[in-house]
Amino acid sequence: MKDLIHYAIPGFVILLLAEIIATAVQQKDYYDARDTAGSLAMGIGNVVIGIVGKVVVFGAFSLVYQFRLFTVDMTQWWAWVLLFFADDFSYYWFHRISHGSRYFWASHVVHHSSQKYNLGTALRQTWTGNLSGSFIFWIWLPLLGFHPAAIMTMQAISLLYQFWIHTEFIHRLPAPIEFIFNTPSHHRVHHATNLDYLDKNHAGILIIWDRLFGTFQREDERPVYGLTKNIDSHNPVKIAFHEWTDMIRDLRRAGSVRNALGYLFGPPGWSHDGSRKTTKQLRGE
Repeated sequence: MKDLIHYAIPGFVILLLAEIIATAVQQKDYYDARDTAGSLAMGIGNVVIGIVGKVVVFGAFSLVYQFRLFTVDMTQWWAWVLLFFADDFSYYWFHRISHGSRYFWASHVVHHSSQKYNLGTALRQTWTGNLSGSFIFWIWLPLLGFHPAAIMTMQAISLLYQFWIHTEFIHRLPAPIEFIFNTPSHHRVHHATNLDYLDKNHAGILIIWDRLFGTFQREDERPVYGLTKNIDSHNPVKIAFHEWTDMIRDLRRAGSVRNALGYLFGPPGWSHDGSRKTTKQLRGE
């Protein structure tokens, strides 16, 4: 199966270089050489490890597809329209739960670890996402009868769309576009650590899901990027695994099954002794 992401890599590189040049010309501080190098290392690792990950995902989807309730004819245009909305809906819940459950956050935190926001940040991708089971949020699609190859193609299209929204050079687009689609303005909010911005705007392509489910936040103040507690490292191994190692450390000190489940599946920042704070607790204060 052909991977659209691999074909898009030259385009990613060209646009990244163009933004770096524009940043230098305008003397902006959007880039940091070490940070960008870390992002590129994560992107390369994602592509390499992704070869195995995609085999796992395709195998899981194919297995479920054998028990499909219907067979969706992917030669029909309407099938791709349905798949577009189903995929985007699945992405929204995957993304939202990745911010609400530490197990999934351990992979997703990689993408938020940069304190810069640029096209390089878009390439800062997880090495553990598919291998840790993030594909389960799409498992209902082959069960409905969408072909595994079509599902994975639509997932790639969604990721391609999300590349360009990682920029500070585009302020706001016309209101109808901002109302319906995920845009640089909406996604800057998502990457910010400002208290009002935490765990907001989980959209893939369509921002309508955030509006419907109460997680939309307009960009009203300048975002501060990164994590609420930054790792301050450009080492790709630490970027990839720091949250997994922290989670294992917390499990060792959990003291009970209940606490262990909290550290595994509770919200990021949860602690049994109150030594750390979740987003909800921070807002409560």
